[in-house]
Amino acid sequence: MTRKTSKPKIDYEVSSGNVYADIGFADSAEMLAKARIVSEISRIIQARKLTQTKAAELLGIDQPKVSALLRGQFHGYSQGRLIGFLTKLGMDVEIVVRPKAKKRQTAGLVSVVFA
Repeated sequence: MTRKTSKPKIDYEVSSGNVYADIGFADSAEMLAKARIVSEISRIIQARKLTQTKAAELLGIDQPKVSALLRGQFHGYSQGRLIGFLTKLGMDVEIVVRPKAKKRQTAGLVSVVFA
């Protein structure tokens, strides 16, 4: 007696590479850029073993704001201010501008690359 089992079908959608675009944010490119900058700020704080209090002193904000930032709550910050945080943490920041890739339909990709 042969028993046939079938696996349930799982529906999924392939990501565009930008989770904010995938869930419908109008400013998705900017949000992704900010998220990448905040991720780098978090990496630096962890690598230097800074407390949130010490990080707050360096960044010129209070500790609860550092806590919120590190939990991904960056909506009230401009890209410029977040980049300023990187410089306050001793990083050089380079912005690269280039023509849009032919495979993308719209311009506006903000790419943040860290060395």
